[in-house]
Amino acid sequence: MTTGPRRGGAGEVFRVFLKLGLTSFGGPVAHLGYFHNEFVRRRGWLDEARYGDLVALCQFLPGPASSQVGIAIGLLRAGYLGAAAAWAAFTLPSAIALMLFAYFSPAIGGVLGAGWLHGLKVAAVAVVALAVLGMARSLAPDRARATLAVVAAAVVLAVPTALGQIGAIVLGGVAGLALLRSGPMEAHAPLAQPVSRGAAAAALGIFVALLAGLPILAAATTNSGVDMFDAYYRAGSLVFGGGHVVLPLLQAEVVPQGWVTDDSFLAGYGAAQAVPGPLFAFAAYLGAASSVAPNGWAGGLFCLIAIFLPSALLVIGVLPFWEVVRGNPRIRNALMGVNAAVVGLLAAALYRPVWTAGILGPADFAIAAAAFVLLFRWSAPPWLVVILCAAAGAAIDAL
Repeated sequence: MTTGPRRGGAGEVFRVFLKLGLTSFGGPVAHLGYFHNEFVRRRGWLDEARYGDLVALCQFLPGPASSQVGIAIGLLRAGYLGAAAAWAAFTLPSAIALMLFAYFSPAIGGVLGAGWLHGLKVAAVAVVALAVLGMARSLAPDRARATLAVVAAAVVLAVPTALGQIGAIVLGGVAGLALLRSGPMEAHAPLAQPVSRGAAAAALGIFVALLAGLPILAAATTNSGVDMFDAYYRAGSLVFGGGHVVLPLLQAEVVPQGWVTDDSFLAGYGAAQAVPGPLFAFAAYLGAASSVAPNGWAGGLFCLIAIFLPSALLVIGVLPFWEVVRGNPRIRNALMGVNAAVVGLLAAALYRPVWTAGILGPADFAIAAAAFVLLFRWSAPPWLVVILCAAAGAAIDAL
């Protein structure tokens, strides 16, 4: 068994991650920087090599990479209770803030008018455009992968349902396996193994059973709770490339069902940029704002657990087998194709629903362009850009 960091307690893990959950603005890349500073440099819970390998593992898996790194750090430090403590402390501050937004946004809209909500949708245009640009540079940097991204976007726009998005991801994996070739594997330090292979196999079995069984159960019942758990669990299972990719997956699941409106969806997504912590906490807003039960506080927590459960199961399930998985070049080739395809998914979402709902005239375009420049060239914090866009929307609406 590989020697790992000194063990600690779940309470210690919770306290450290709560501070991060309250202050970690800036998205997943920034989160990984905060984690490195806190757990490698300040506390020494991990050395550089093991932290780098942990990041590589979580970027390989579907799901929110920064949250998965947090879960893994908690797992290494304090076992399963530590993993739960790390997730709860890092996620709940933003989830609670977004559930409060779901409750009070109608009242705020009644006082300030609808313009500020439209400003949030315009902010989403700039945020998603920046995410597309950044992901294209890193995940589709050559002609083959850029072409694959465009094909995936065309598939998603031609089949604007969850089926089209899953098909684009599968297409990316098959194309990567057939056409792409990854470079040699970088040297790395083996990770500690706090999970037995039996427990890991059980976690992977539960992950697959839920992914395959929930749609069957949802089709066989008329229970809205089962439908919602299936939708959010599936979205959490299929997100490659970063938290922003959850936008098209969730939009295809919740808006056609009538659980939330397109306007409410995009307003909440804009608000999610203004809070610290993981973008997947957006699920708490959607659950709280849902027009069907479970909704409110219970619905928010229900959807939050559903979307994060795949991440926890995959971290636990893959950790003991990571050396074997990472060393397989065919898996790395397929993953390259999947990552290129998710650039196309996000590009398609930038057009519909983000652009089509947010850019309704020249003033909206001007606000979105200014917001993009603030994010891209001035490195303004997303929360500030969101507030400015909301204020601009309210000002235009008042004219």
